[in-house]
This record gives sequence, structure tokens and C-alpha cells, in this order.
Amino acid sequence: MSVTSVMLAALGDAAEMLPASRDHSLMTVLLILVLSLALVLGLVTLLMALHFLRSNRLERQREFEQNRLLPRERRFHPALLSFPSRWLAVRSEDPHAVQSALGLLKARRCSWEEGLSAAHDQKLFISPPVDGWILVMGFSLPEPARDVDKCFHFIVALSRKLGRVQFFSANRAMHHHAWVEADQGRIQRAYAWAGQTLWNQGRMTKAEIDLRLKCCDYGEVPEQNSFAQINPFARNAERVPLLASRWSVDPGSISVRTSREAQGIAGELSRSRRS
Repeated sequence: MSVTSVMLAALGDAAEMLPASRDHSLMTVLLILVLSLALVLGLVTLLMALHFLRSNRLERQREFEQNRLLPRERRFHPALLSFPSRWLAVRSEDPHAVQSALGLLKARRCSWEEGLSAAHDQKLFISPPVDGWILVMGFSLPEPARDVDKCFHFIVALSRKLGRVQFFSANRAMHHHAWVEADQGRIQRAYAWAGQTLWNQGRMTKAEIDLRLKCCDYGEVPEQNSFAQINPFARNAERVPLLASRWSVDPGSISVRTSREAQGIAGELSRSRRS
């Protein structure tokens, strides 16, 4: 075979190999691009996770600082740890007037411990005055999540008789919560949440804003939270006692001395008024 024939044969083989080489190079480039994209997405995901974790840590630090500045008298007595999740605060110095307005049946005087124990048994406990407020605690108070209209009428009717009345409810397991303030039979501010906004009336108070409570409008669909973010409705439920302490009195702040020295009134709410 001549040299010319050999050269032509070599060129022919190279020509046959050229398309395969191009396909291989293209595949290599595509693999590099896919790997690069995966690395970029992984890096972005990592940065977002770090950002959320940092935000969560800062949020908890702010909450710690805020709680650290709370009044030091917020100390629970062991017997008061299980106080009911719903209560009223009435601006009054007369427990008997509150008893009469509630129409309490089978009323009897009792200690805080006895009264709170009764409050867990479909009864109400009316406390003695605490800093100008009387607390009413018990599971027989209306529950907004069950019937918000009944809760509204109950508070309005009571406020017409007693003047300034506040209502608080916090279910930390379900994240349900509510707070209401009424005066002379008129609702000044109300918010109730049970998976959706049940009641939103009046402007947010300074205390609500300072505590950064989340209040959705009617029909508003809350944004889905990242795993690293704090559930705003869980935070709302946890902060109901803090709101109560700014509006009137937090039941958890009752001191040991106060609970031992004074007596309140325990009794039953009529069936027509129970939740």
C-alpha cells in the first residue's frame, strides 16, 4: 500500500471518530453544568437555612431580653400553676357585685387553692380584689372557639352591669387564643383565633403592638412558616398572660402571700350561661 493510500485511510478513520468525540464532549459539558447547578442550589439552600436559624436565634434572644425585663413579681405559687385557660378581669373592688352580675349559684367563700380546684370542675372562682381588679376563672366561661357569638353576648351583658370587663383565653396545645376588652357594654377591642380569625374588632392596642402579637383579618390566609421560624399563633397563645399583665392582672403573677391571706367565692354558673 502506498503512502498516499495510508494517509487517506487515516483521514477516513479520523472523520468517522469526529462525531463520536463531539457527542462525548457535549455530554461532559452537560454533566458539568448539572453538577454546577446542584452545587449552587445546595449552597443557596444552606445559606437560607443558616439565615432562618440565625433569625430564629435572634428572635429567641429578643424574647429572652423582653421576658427578662418583665416585672419580678410574676412568680407562680405551686397551687396556682394549673389555673384555667380562660378568665375574666373585672375593674371592681366588690366580689359580691361580680357574683350577682354572673348569677352564681351555690356560692360559698373559699381559699384560692379551693377556688381554683373548683374552677376545673365546671364551676367559677371569683377572686378577692387584686390591684383594683377581680379575676373570674373557670372552664364554664364561654369558649370563643366553640361559639364566638355566645362569648360576645356574655361579655357585653356582663360589661353593662359591671363596666370595664376583660376576657382572656389561651389554649397552648391548639394555639387558640382570644382577648377582649369591653366597657359599659361596648367592645373596645377584641381578637379571637381558632385556626382562623373568629373575631377582630377595634384597633390593636399599644400592648398588643409592643408584644408583637399577630392579628389576622377575617378570611386572611396566614403564610406557611419555615421549620426554623416561630409559629406566630403559638406565640400569641403563650403571650396572652403577658397581655393580661399589661391590660390588668396576670393570674400567674399572684403572690403566695396574696393567695394565702384573702378568700374568694366559688359557685356554679347557670346552665343557660355555660360554654
